[in-house]
Amino acid sequence: MKKIIIPLMTLLFIGCGDEPLPKPKGYLRLQYPEAKYTKVNIPLPFTFDKNKTTSPVKNIKSSGAVKGIDIQYPSMKATIYLTYQKIRNNNLDSLLRDAQNLTQKHTIKADEIASNLFENKKSNTYGMLYEIGGDAASQSQFYLTDSINHFISGSLYFYAKPNYDSIYPASEYLKKDIERLMESLKWKE
Repeated sequence: MKKIIIPLMTLLFIGCGDEPLPKPKGYLRLQYPEAKYTKVNIPLPFTFDKNKTTSPVKNIKSSGAVKGIDIQYPSMKATIYLTYQKIRNNNLDSLLRDAQNLTQKHTIKADEIASNLFENKKSNTYGMLYEIGGDAASQSQFYLTDSINHFISGSLYFYAKPNYDSIYPASEYLKKDIERLMESLKWKE
C-alpha cells in the first residue's frame, strides 16, 4: 500500500503547481495638479478661462476670415486647437456640418463617439462636445456659436501615437478644461 500512496502523493504535489503566466503590461498612474483657471483676453471677439498650467496664448494665426489659437499643455504633450470664424451669408449650416464631419472622420479608429449638447442662454452660447473613445487621433472635439455672428470649433490632440489606455487620464483631465472653456466663454460683442 505504501508503494502506491507515496508515488501517488508525489504526482499530486508536482501536478498541482501554478502554471507560469506572462506578466500583463503595466501603465503609469498619472496624477495631475488641481486645475486653477485664469481669464484669457485675446484680440478676438470672445474671452474664456484657461488652465494656468498651459503655455501663454500669444500667437493668433490668421488665414483670411479664419483665425486660430493654440492652447498648449507642454507637460502632457497636448494641444487644444481653437478656430474662430465670423458667420457670414447664412453659412452657419455649412460651419456646423464641417465641424460634425471632422468629428465623424475619427470613426475609423474610434470605439465610440459620445455627444454632449451644450447650452448657456445667459451668455448666448450653444454647441456640442464630442468625446471620442478608442485609439483615435483626437480625444475631444467641440464647437460653440451664438447662432448669429460667431462660430468656434476646437480639437484636442496629443503628440503621441494614440493609445487610449495610456492617454485616458490626460484626456479626462483636459476634457474638464474644455468644459470649463465652454462654460466660461463670453462674446465681446
